[in-house]
Amino acid sequence: MTEARTSSDGSMATSYGFREVADGEKQGLVNDVFHKVAKRYDIMNDMMSAGMHRIWKDAMINALNPRKDPSYKVLDVAGGTGDIAFRIVEASDRKAHATVLDINGSMLGVGAERAAKRKLSDNLTFVEANAEDLPFEAGTFDAYTIAFGIRNVPHIDVALKEAFRVLRRGGRLLVLEFSEVEMPLLERFYDQWSFKAIPQIGRLVTGDAEPYQYLVESIRKFPNQENFATMIRAAGFSRVTYTSYSGGIAALHSGWKL
Repeated sequence: MTEARTSSDGSMATSYGFREVADGEKQGLVNDVFHKVAKRYDIMNDMMSAGMHRIWKDAMINALNPRKDPSYKVLDVAGGTGDIAFRIVEASDRKAHATVLDINGSMLGVGAERAAKRKLSDNLTFVEANAEDLPFEAGTFDAYTIAFGIRNVPHIDVALKEAFRVLRRGGRLLVLEFSEVEMPLLERFYDQWSFKAIPQIGRLVTGDAEPYQYLVESIRKFPNQENFATMIRAAGFSRVTYTSYSGGIAALHSGWKL
């Protein structure tokens, strides 16, 4: 069931899950997926991770340790529903400012509604734009975060270079993403859960299994921990490290612009 992982972003640009598509076609297909799941995005993450994504995201925020300072600025990419940005703002005692950037307007709409309900709108800006072409000047942000979104970017190397450009000197990149399971027994169970259960549960919850089939396939096509760390270094980042969670189901990657 498991397909070979890619070792570079080149094949990610033309892979829509296990299906090969033309360069330039993937973004539109991925956009359609997230238009479909925007209202149920948290449910989707709960299904994909058996609820563990909440613990991994908290660990990500702990690693970031945002300053309690109104001048502290974070760019959260592919974070349309605001899940990571809300955590960052709260961890800063509502002093930091987070810019939530997403290419998908439906996801951003959900995030803006949630921000208003949580009375966090003053600490957040929502921007519809492409991770491969960020609409910000160089050296704008203290941190760049992206959780479970980088594998959906067609040209990951371009997005990483853009992350490096918009960070200030001393700024930090944190990427949380599903990764390669490091334990054989767990891997077999995880494959069965991913390919047999998740699409069918998605069909029951949303009436459509196809978005969930893409999402589980996209995890298997994403570079493993070591290969992705190599890509981060190639974008210019220093002190690149990663921490695997839950036997490698997910990994948190860190890099610094020094």
